[in-house]
This record gives sequence, structure tokens and C-alpha cells, in this order.
Amino acid sequence: MQDTRKAKAVVPIEQKVALTKYEAAEYSNIGINKIEAMLREPNCPFVLHVGQNKKLVKRKEFEKFIRTSFVI
Repeated sequence: MQDTRKAKAVVPIEQKVALTKYEAAEYSNIGINKIEAMLREPNCPFVLHVGQNKKLVKRKEFEKFIRTSFVI
């Protein structure tokens, strides 16, 4: 019997448009709890809502936010 499942492509974080909260935490060295708190902020500039429950981090906006912030 032949396995017909396709291997999932691995895209490097720096090439992704959107990151999970875990990828964003690893990428930025900011704790997962802080990332989650930032994503809950009403006017978070880098949150991407996927459906009602899932939130992703828009990488470029996240990078810009970090570059321009003095305190997080």
C-alpha cells in the first residue's frame, strides 16, 4: 500500500506573512503570555483575526511595532 499523504511544506518564520502566537514568541523572544495580552488589546496593529477564535500575528506589522516601541 502506498502512502499518498503530502508532506507539509516548512516555511521559515522570516518568510511567513502571519505567525502563530508561539512563532511570534519564539521569533521575538517575548513571552507567550505577553504576546497573548498584546493580541487582546482593542487596537492591536498586528492582530489578524481568523474566524471567531483564532488570532495570528501579522509579522511585518509586529516587527514595526517592536522597532518603534521603547517598552512592551
